[in-house]
Amino acid sequence: MRRSGTPQPEGTFTTRALLALILPLIAEQFLAVLVGMADTAMVSGVDPNGSAVAAVSTVDTLNLLFIQLFTAMSAGGAVVAAQYLGRGDRKNACAAAKQLMLSTLALATAVTAVIAVFHRQIIGLMDNGSDQNTLNQSYTYLLITAFSYPFLGLYNGGVGLLRAMGNSKTSMWTSAAMNVINIGGNALLIHPCGLGVMGAAISTLTSRMVSAVVILYVMFNPHMPIHLDVPRRQKGYFRFDFPMIRRIFRVGVPNGLENSLFQVGKVLIMGIITTFPTAIRAANGIVNSISSVVNIPGGAIGLAAIAVIGQLVGADKKDEARRYGKKLMTLMYLGVLPLNVALFFVAEPVVRLFSLAEAGVPVAVQMLRLYAVCSVFTWAPSFGMPNILRAAGDARYTMLVSVISMLALRLGASYLLVYAVQPSLSLLGVWIAMHLDWIARGVCFVGRFMGKKWLEKKVI
Repeated sequence: MRRSGTPQPEGTFTTRALLALILPLIAEQFLAVLVGMADTAMVSGVDPNGSAVAAVSTVDTLNLLFIQLFTAMSAGGAVVAAQYLGRGDRKNACAAAKQLMLSTLALATAVTAVIAVFHRQIIGLMDNGSDQNTLNQSYTYLLITAFSYPFLGLYNGGVGLLRAMGNSKTSMWTSAAMNVINIGGNALLIHPCGLGVMGAAISTLTSRMVSAVVILYVMFNPHMPIHLDVPRRQKGYFRFDFPMIRRIFRVGVPNGLENSLFQVGKVLIMGIITTFPTAIRAANGIVNSISSVVNIPGGAIGLAAIAVIGQLVGADKKDEARRYGKKLMTLMYLGVLPLNVALFFVAEPVVRLFSLAEAGVPVAVQMLRLYAVCSVFTWAPSFGMPNILRAAGDARYTMLVSVISMLALRLGASYLLVYAVQPSLSLLGVWIAMHLDWIARGVCFVGRFMGKKWLEKKVI
């Protein structure tokens, strides 16, 4: 990646520099999704009625709520650090890094404490249709994975900062190590040791602990543009710098609220899904796992936007920011196209790789094919474009659009389609509502990008 102060024929970021940033992110995101898929796939053979898959699917909906929260905090810190780096202010970039890690750790620890005390009540709010066996597995999986949140928060903060400075290779290798530990632990604990869902949860916890230690070791390297100072015996090292935290929160809080409320909506929708037969619930969990793979290239490009757009806005290169935003969007469309096309044609054999009851197979195949068709056209503007806007600091707008669209379309339309308009749609009604939400989000975000206000939201 060229320094922003040196003019280049292609602009601040050459095509080679973009590819060097994006390709490791694609690999990392594939590896990250494997963690959730490994848990779902490897517990699918625990019992024939799919209760283990149903339990993991229910809890993962809640886990994603908090994962999105930590990711939003990471994005807020990364945007602030990237804008400081674009301006050439490394001291404040490092200060932002430390405050990001401290505040994320505090938040994650508080969430873990709440879940440790109230995990049964939380599951009770989400699942009112399962037998006691499924509920017990949900309690176990949630409680153990919740203790991984502080480690996951530190890991997300670290990799967000690495991406802000254009270093995506390190986070890729860390993610690879996390997956090796998680899948290896699953292979040992779920079946050979007979721990089932508990074994999957322990493997996830262990992998996140190791990845947090590794990422902290990397971030204490003083030769990196953004790094953490080694703690010394001095007063105030762990003191919160509230002015800096407010800068982080200007992006992180709207982004966190957006992601969290978005996930709350999904939790409420899970309340609808838990009333369906177990085979249909298991099909929904498997569809969620499989569908999360096909848009990984687009998601990786969206993560790259934080470094690219953040540094350009920090350097006050607004024209370049808009031009690179268009370029990144083009790459997102190209990135999501081939995998979605492939998914449409291989949906059934992929579903049959999972130990899913026969009644759930046609449902899962139908949902995946619907997802593949809609995703080609609507995923990039719905989920890629808001990353470009957030990287410039325009996080409040993306929050408002996402929350309103979630409540009005994904949640509201789900209830209407499942219970009022056409109850026979069942799970299909939930997924149709989701795609209506995507269309509305995309229209609003593209319209915002075509205007000028998003380029006036610099956070430093």
